[in-house]
Amino acid sequence: MLSPKCPALVLAPMDGITDAPMRALQGELAAFTYGVSEFLRVSGTPLPPHAFLNAVPELRHAAVTPSGMPVQVQILGGDPERLAESAANACEAGATAIDINFGCPAPTVNRHDGGASLLQHPLRIRAIVSAVRAAVPPDTPVSAKLRLGWDTLDAIDENAAMAAEGGASWLAIHARTRLQGYAPPVYWSPIGRVRDAIGLPVIANGDIWTFEDFLRCQDETGCRHFMLGRGALANPALPHQIAQELGIGSAGRPDLDWSVLLNRLIRWTEYYGQDSRPPMRLKQWLKLAANHGDFAHFGDVKRAATTDELLGILSLVTRERALVNAP
Repeated sequence: MLSPKCPALVLAPMDGITDAPMRALQGELAAFTYGVSEFLRVSGTPLPPHAFLNAVPELRHAAVTPSGMPVQVQILGGDPERLAESAANACEAGATAIDINFGCPAPTVNRHDGGASLLQHPLRIRAIVSAVRAAVPPDTPVSAKLRLGWDTLDAIDENAAMAAEGGASWLAIHARTRLQGYAPPVYWSPIGRVRDAIGLPVIANGDIWTFEDFLRCQDETGCRHFMLGRGALANPALPHQIAQELGIGSAGRPDLDWSVLLNRLIRWTEYYGQDSRPPMRLKQWLKLAANHGDFAHFGDVKRAATTDELLGILSLVTRERALVNAP
């Protein structure tokens, strides 16, 4: 799934956003090497195989989207034995790679011994990775998603070393501490330090909103592997720009018109048997693109009561503004 020798661009897991329909759409757009599922929380008891099949329907089809983009299953929790059994069940359900979430900053998750709370306990990170590694088939990669630390940047050195000692195949590192949440700034240089020291592939993640951000991240980290989340949705052209720069992009560029993209997302939502009529899902995406990208029509579409109304308003304002800007 991730080769040390080949560059890669990875679709980040974002709870409530990069679900199966969004992964299908992003796979169809053909810029990402693979995607990571939203985390599945392991708490009181191990998750059975059917829980993974329900949350990650790609497992029914060789763990790839309909367009063929591989999908890695991500789990979250603090108990090594329960995580290990859950990972084994995920593989029984069809998972071909497992990722362990040590980076989620959500207070509810952290209060229940999950996500970034483990960054305060390096030996537990090693124990969890080791248990999961031992529980899944030898040819199944096990990776870890980390932040730089709970409240200090330098914690990443020990935490990354512990994940490597536990048998991680690669690491994805978000360039903030847990206490920062998603507030600026990001600190990419520690990722480069870890990459030099750890002897594993390292995926750089965090605040790559523009192509210029990507180039700075690449320069500061020395990484060949990158993970995009919010930046990919705010600017749908960005993954293709980066993939082309990395030498892994397809020759053509898909139609990135917003009406086309939203209709494709609706189609994939229906494909997976989900309710596609409420417009909230589309507004969520468009608001992100308005706040962090160049989508200029959110003020027009945010009051739409139905999906059809939203698409109609978007089509109308797009045509009107195209006429205004015509020579």
